[in-house]
Amino acid sequence: MRLNNILPMRLVKAALLFFCLSPFCSFSQQDKLPEIPVNYFLNPLDIKLFLSGTFGEVRSNHFHSGIDIKTNQREGYPVYAVADGYISRLRVQIGGFGNAVYINHPNGLTSVYAHLQRFNDKISISIKNYQYLKETFEADFPLTPIEIPVKKGDIIAWSGNTGGSAGPHLHFEIRNTKTEQTINPLVLGIKIQDDVKPQINGFYIYKVNNAPFNEFTPKQYFQTVGANEKYNLNKVNVVNVSGKIGLGIMTNDLMNGSGNRNGVYSTTIWLDQEKIYETQADQFYFDQTRTVNTYIDYPSKISSGRVIEKGFISKGGKTSFHKTLVNNGIIYLQDNQIHDIKYLIKDVNGNESVLNFKIKSTDTSIPTAYKAKGALLNHEQENIITKEDINIKFPKGIFYDDVDFTYSKSPKTASSLSPIHSIHNKLTPLHQAFEIMIKADTSLNKVKDKLVVVNENGAYQGGEVINEYIRAYPKSFGKFYLKIDSIAPNIIPMNITNNANLSLQKAISLKISDNLSGIKEFKGYINGKWVLMEYDYKKGLLWHNFDERTGFGKHTFTLVVSDMKKNTKTLQLNFFR
Repeated sequence: MRLNNILPMRLVKAALLFFCLSPFCSFSQQDKLPEIPVNYFLNPLDIKLFLSGTFGEVRSNHFHSGIDIKTNQREGYPVYAVADGYISRLRVQIGGFGNAVYINHPNGLTSVYAHLQRFNDKISISIKNYQYLKETFEADFPLTPIEIPVKKGDIIAWSGNTGGSAGPHLHFEIRNTKTEQTINPLVLGIKIQDDVKPQINGFYIYKVNNAPFNEFTPKQYFQTVGANEKYNLNKVNVVNVSGKIGLGIMTNDLMNGSGNRNGVYSTTIWLDQEKIYETQADQFYFDQTRTVNTYIDYPSKISSGRVIEKGFISKGGKTSFHKTLVNNGIIYLQDNQIHDIKYLIKDVNGNESVLNFKIKSTDTSIPTAYKAKGALLNHEQENIITKEDINIKFPKGIFYDDVDFTYSKSPKTASSLSPIHSIHNKLTPLHQAFEIMIKADTSLNKVKDKLVVVNENGAYQGGEVINEYIRAYPKSFGKFYLKIDSIAPNIIPMNITNNANLSLQKAISLKISDNLSGIKEFKGYINGKWVLMEYDYKKGLLWHNFDERTGFGKHTFTLVVSDMKKNTKTLQLNFFR
């Protein structure tokens, strides 16, 4: 049996005592994880582990929910069950995790393996049976403990690049089986070699006062200098501040043998001798994942690509990563003395880097109340905006802070079928989708069922007809208008023509695409019977692997592809086997 090096039990115990502080969840007994032996989990790959992604690191619109293990830029490494248990869930997605396996373990934890190339024989049979029963490529179904039990070290699959993966790797997670809370595998015994200290690449001070945090919040950049864990501000001895301020840092973690710049594990800020802010990436609930957009300076990320992790939170920005919050991390000096700031960055192996500097207040007067320029939307309640030809609904909990809301409308263009509705701006993050209903002109009544809402990039947002309106649910602010989608998807055969001889071929291959709303479904038939069509959306490839269902002789292949607005294309070709 292969055994990996495991963290000391004292660190495992410490990790298991983490409490959920998020406004989106509450602490209960089921959040307490069981203690596990230090050698409980096996590494999921039988290679030296190098990470291209760490747990909880900042990703586009989400915290990373596991670790990404590098596979030398290729597919096909055996993937092992990390402990005894049973296959509890199997999943095949067009995007997302692609091919994924979930294993429940007796200790109340579940391990997850994603972006797999292929499964072992037992799993493959189970999935294929389900796909043919439901006549669907995408599959997501539970299994009972007696269906596919596994032992520690069993090969369950082979590593791949399926789903939303940007390159070959294994995405690996450990979750609380009951709560689905995802947990950092590196605090539960999955071990990597790492004695490299985190990097600090820059520092910001924000003048927040009593205003909502947004793109207009004043901030000042400071270059950081240093090495071997000790950093200072370049050519600055004391930073002069005034009013209520927050801190922000650009930082990343490096590991032995890898050039990847990954997310850090822990951030702590001290004001003099008091700890005022602390985060630790131990675990989180999935309904918190978009909170990443307030964990960072979202306007800076969108406008410049800079990832600045805030050392303070907005009103609705608390996550389960936050362990210490004094005044939400906001500093308000009411004297003119010099104060010490210590910024400590750690990785999960305990390597540390420290930024030290001093601050002094030049103005101890009380900051004035914030005066909104537009309509101030309260983040703690539902907000509804009604205009002449658009209705907008923001559910409670969608904002991380109050929003100084702006709206404008511009005339139709040659490419739009409605005025252009500018709903606030793309620099303000949202925790979930909001509802917009754009009124369609009566001249469009004959094509109303083909109307869609798109954003300024022409990307489909939705197209549900509600009386004289078209409804959509965008997940970000921006400009929106109506277009028509009446063009069916495109089908390009790759290795099949009418009456082709495919006796030496293992599969039928095609490419499919859609010009606007996107592929909703595809169905393949041979001689009128449904057959499994597999899909790689990144390449637009669709294929059917021949099996015992297709024997010798002449056959008729039919493919039906539809988009989100029910535009349908049908291809029918004869072939021989």
